[in-house]
Amino acid sequence: MGYKLAGFEHLGGVEIDPKVADVYKANHKPKHLFVEDIRAFNERTDLPAELYKLDILDGSPPCSTFSMAGSREKGWGKEKVFREGQALQTLDDLVFVYCDTIAKLKPKVFLLENVKGIIQGNAKWYSKQIVSRMEAHGYKVQVFCLNAASMGVPQKRERVFFIGHKKEFDLPRLVLRFEEKGITFGEVFDGLVGRPLKEGSLYLENWNIKKPNDKTFSKIETRKGRGAAYGTGRVFLSKDSVSATIVGQSEYILHSHPNFVHDSDVCKIGSYPLDYNFKGIEPKYLIGMSVPPVMTAQIAHQIWLQWLSKIKPITGE
Repeated sequence: MGYKLAGFEHLGGVEIDPKVADVYKANHKPKHLFVEDIRAFNERTDLPAELYKLDILDGSPPCSTFSMAGSREKGWGKEKVFREGQALQTLDDLVFVYCDTIAKLKPKVFLLENVKGIIQGNAKWYSKQIVSRMEAHGYKVQVFCLNAASMGVPQKRERVFFIGHKKEFDLPRLVLRFEEKGITFGEVFDGLVGRPLKEGSLYLENWNIKKPNDKTFSKIETRKGRGAAYGTGRVFLSKDSVSATIVGQSEYILHSHPNFVHDSDVCKIGSYPLDYNFKGIEPKYLIGMSVPPVMTAQIAHQIWLQWLSKIKPITGE
């Protein structure tokens, strides 16, 4: 969606989860869709020629093992059945598998997106490896930590982008500065509410005793003496502030009403169209797994302006 908004022609992608691939196919009708592990894709010898002539290749290896909210180091190198594909696999090494994909297709420009945690603590090793590997494959690489809230997305969502171009192109360093005013939840809330908080539930109990500045259940649970952990993943959305990051495993409750947030507002917070066909997948999950389309569009537009528009066509392409 983001690349379409920026004026690019979308060709397709690789997705291991059949259900997510089905949603992708229904909404975007990709010319080339490979429903398989990226490792299997890297072994292919039957790829269409146009995939070796890409302006941009964009990849988002699953990021749960680098999230500061996850197990991090304890999960690195271990096989586990993750929801992303429902397959026994390791995820922390997929950033390097994607580096192999870039080296295979050799696009003019590549993007590798992940959570902020990949540049923090011991995970910095992965970041340094990504940069060194891609430099060895002939790319100049820059690393950006960007907040979607400064880019026209009504959500505080920080993400890291490794962006590189082939060294053969004489291009300046990419400058990505976005300073748009944050869009509060009140500016997108249209009065629709989701399902009500159930009588007798912890959700309603905490909603009734919340304070004006409470952003999560953790604050309330701490005051109750049960500890912050009891409130993890339960977030209030207030009209006067920019929405917190949408995460598929969290619950979002209106601060102004004893109701969960409506799916239409989740779409707006994620910069998804209201008529997007989720094909039965919970919008919160898919949007929480995504780079907001408007965020991608902003970055892609600058890559076009500062880089791709200045590259002279190569004879034979």
